[in-house]
Amino acid sequence: MKRSHYIVAAVLSLGLVGCDSSGSFADLQTFMDEVRARPKGAIEPMPKEVIYEPFTYVAAALRSPFQPPVKIDFVSQQKGNADVQPDETRVKQFLEGFNIESFVMVGTLSNEAGVYALIRGGDGVHRIRMGDYLGGNHGRVVAITAAGVEIIEIVSDGDGGWLERPRTLALQERS
Repeated sequence: MKRSHYIVAAVLSLGLVGCDSSGSFADLQTFMDEVRARPKGAIEPMPKEVIYEPFTYVAAALRSPFQPPVKIDFVSQQKGNADVQPDETRVKQFLEGFNIESFVMVGTLSNEAGVYALIRGGDGVHRIRMGDYLGGNHGRVVAITAAGVEIIEIVSDGDGGWLERPRTLALQERS
């Protein structure tokens, strides 16, 4: 037992000799003095706060730039119909809540009640007939053929008056 105590004491004393405080740290002290002697750096100021300015999109009612331009042929006003204007007292139909450019004719149906056109747009495929309204410009269906649906829209002329504008939804070919 005594022998093991001597061995442990010898190992500890050798370990303590390695921790001698009289060792030379002159190079470390020189480095630390050089670092302390350097001029202190300046901290960059905080970036200026950018004030958020809200943007209001005002072109929502205009034609989408990704849609082809529509050829506009104004129908000449008929005799005795000089006061073309939309019927504001009429109850709006469901399809008038969508842009007419989003509709595509996909087919026709006919039965004893008449001829119907099938148009895709809005939220699905819809069945329309002559006299129905669709689109935001008071568009009224005036003719349904196998090749397309003819619509007359009532649009403002910019001077407080109204003009009739024809439009055709052509039958979409298979894609």
